[in-house]
Amino acid sequence: MREIRVSRMNVADQTVEERTDYVAEETALHIFLNKHHYGTILCSPDQLKEMVVGHLLAEGLLKSTDEIDDLVLKKDGKCLVKLNPDIDAEQRIAKSQRFARLVVSACGSPDYRPLSEAIGSLPKLDVTPTVNAAVVSQSVLRLNTIAEKFRKTGGVHVAALYSTDGALAALAEDVGRHNAVDKVIGAGATENMDFRNLFLALSGRLTGDIVLKAARMKLPIIASLAAAISSGLEAAQLTGVTLVGFVRGKRMNVYTYPERIVFGARKL
Repeated sequence: MREIRVSRMNVADQTVEERTDYVAEETALHIFLNKHHYGTILCSPDQLKEMVVGHLLAEGLLKSTDEIDDLVLKKDGKCLVKLNPDIDAEQRIAKSQRFARLVVSACGSPDYRPLSEAIGSLPKLDVTPTVNAAVVSQSVLRLNTIAEKFRKTGGVHVAALYSTDGALAALAEDVGRHNAVDKVIGAGATENMDFRNLFLALSGRLTGDIVLKAARMKLPIIASLAAAISSGLEAAQLTGVTLVGFVRGKRMNVYTYPERIVFGARKL
């Protein structure tokens, strides 16, 4: 966050107040795999290690954190990721993308492949944890309370990992909703969390690429304050992810695989 001075104007009584406020910051993160440039991500300048690890895992570039031999963040915005000697980084990069990769904070990954092709051989989730509907509701509604940067700036997205009993496992905020998800996945991966027993809560729209990130990590449930769009519904149906949107007040929309959301011992 950056502290700034603003002129707060009140239209009703036509007054101006000079005051201190905060804005969200954005920086360019240049990722190199074994000296090969993978891409540049525009993101908030914190949790950058988690950002890189989570992005590479969630986008399918890496199979696990064990494939990383070393990771160095430079002051000039470069992140140098050294992979294990038996991994061909150039081949991994070529397989993962068709275009030069600039991941902007507003839109996420510029990958326009059909979902069926993007999913490829990704196995359908067969994990069957259940979460109480009240836990899902309370966990999503907590996001705005525990998200410090959002409270101060109003200019970031928030993503969190929760256990099935509602305990907070990891939290991340970023100017981009995709980045927030990558960061929280990276936080979980670096702590060797078992994603199969967690669920993802976030503030942004439920799109196909967000669902694919979760599916690759075997996260069985995604819940958001915001709406799902058609690509998110299709990806969730194909990958076996339970998708929950519009978690507000006492209501929520469960779009796919509602059997994972229960009232006490009773399934929806």
